[in-house]
Amino acid sequence: MKPYLAHARATALSALAYRANFLLSLGGVAFQLIALLAVWRVLLADGPVGGFAWPQMRAYLVVAFASGALVGAFVDFRMSHRIRSGLVALDLVKPVDYQRARFAETVGGVWIEVVAVAVVVAVTVAVGGALDLPPGPMLALFAASMVLIVPLKFAVSYLSTLACFWTENFVGVMWARQALTGLLSGALVPLVYFPGWMATAAQWSPFAGLTSTPALIFIGKASGSHAVLLVATQLGWVLVMWFGARLLFRRGLRRLTANGG
Repeated sequence: MKPYLAHARATALSALAYRANFLLSLGGVAFQLIALLAVWRVLLADGPVGGFAWPQMRAYLVVAFASGALVGAFVDFRMSHRIRSGLVALDLVKPVDYQRARFAETVGGVWIEVVAVAVVVAVTVAVGGALDLPPGPMLALFAASMVLIVPLKFAVSYLSTLACFWTENFVGVMWARQALTGLLSGALVPLVYFPGWMATAAQWSPFAGLTSTPALIFIGKASGSHAVLLVATQLGWVLVMWFGARLLFRRGLRRLTANGG
């Protein structure tokens, strides 16, 4: 356990050392929140659209901001560089599991993100008024859903970064991942506004668990057995993608050997 704690501590110290980069990244997500609040405030001025009234949309966007700010780019750029340069071979000789070590590094930066999110949400509430909280059981389910975002988002990021075993450039992969997750997670537009077939496909994809699931639970659009099913789907995707990544990593290592890495 100690080696993984050391990885987590190193990531936290790195984030604090390069706090300007972290704050700029967080500022980009916060600016998106402000822009979306302004746009949806105008669109919903005359009444609900698609079942969303302004108070619900405001709460949805705040949750979307919080989920989007968690698990930033603390790990993937470093990991992609080491894979493309062959330095990953040095990581493989260390007495730790490669995937668990990367997850520990991800978790190490989460507490900093949580503090930053709490500050932004507090300012939002102070300016725009309090948010309506769900009842006790649903609030607990919402909290569980937010916790599951960490391993789920890590799995999506880790899997996409493994593409560096086959590609020469990670930036294009990262942009494709961000576009896909931004759209299909419901971070930009709630999934209810999608065409029927697309909304259904996105709702049961792993991406919905990144934003739509916790946001719908928080605003009361998903409750009871439906909310439990959505959280169970989140957990299921975490397990599928975690073990799927282990298989893909083994295939990638064969690619690395073939290239003389």
